[in-house]
Amino acid sequence: MGWDERCYARSMVASTTDRVAALEPERRVVLEGIDWEKYEAIVRARGDSAGERLFYLDGMLEIMSPSGDHETVKKVIARLVEAYAEEIDLDLRGFGSTTFRKRAKHRGAEPDECYVLGERPFHPGSIVDRPDLAIEVALSNDGLDKLAIYAGLGVPELWIYKAGRIQVYRLGASGYRRAAKSRLLPGLDLRLVARYAIEPNQTRAVKAFRARVRG
Repeated sequence: MGWDERCYARSMVASTTDRVAALEPERRVVLEGIDWEKYEAIVRARGDSAGERLFYLDGMLEIMSPSGDHETVKKVIARLVEAYAEEIDLDLRGFGSTTFRKRAKHRGAEPDECYVLGERPFHPGSIVDRPDLAIEVALSNDGLDKLAIYAGLGVPELWIYKAGRIQVYRLGASGYRRAAKSRLLPGLDLRLVARYAIEPNQTRAVKAFRARVRG
């Protein structure tokens, strides 16, 4: 790599770092002393209205109000994941921010994005019993323990976008363990996904990403 290329690479890293630092964080409020019946009543009362997302863990309720940057990052990640699935002809089924609950574990979540790979039996009263992959964007540090929530729901794989990177967690017998890459989408370059996730022009980002996948 020549001097000009090294300078360009350093400028790209600096630009990405600046963009990540400038992202507006979401707002998270945690309420304690919320029993399961009250949590379910809140979910029912809210209905299908978009906006705030709810997480429940052992009597604590997190209400997350996403910022514009939060929604943009999660949407671009979703578009890139779906573009990759199309390129490799993978049966990937998106369920967005569907509410998933498990009373026995006192767990509830509404992912930023989630997916099921192929067909599998539906759970009575729900679209699916759990996703195969849940994706969370965390631009702030406050809130409930998402690893504990999704482990209780039995989600095999969780991705968390944080500080400009996508962290991968795989579920095992003792809970989640950090992994270097996805087991569900092993060929997907998540560093590339994280980089394109903050590109201002979403269409250009997806087109560039597709070109990289094909190349």
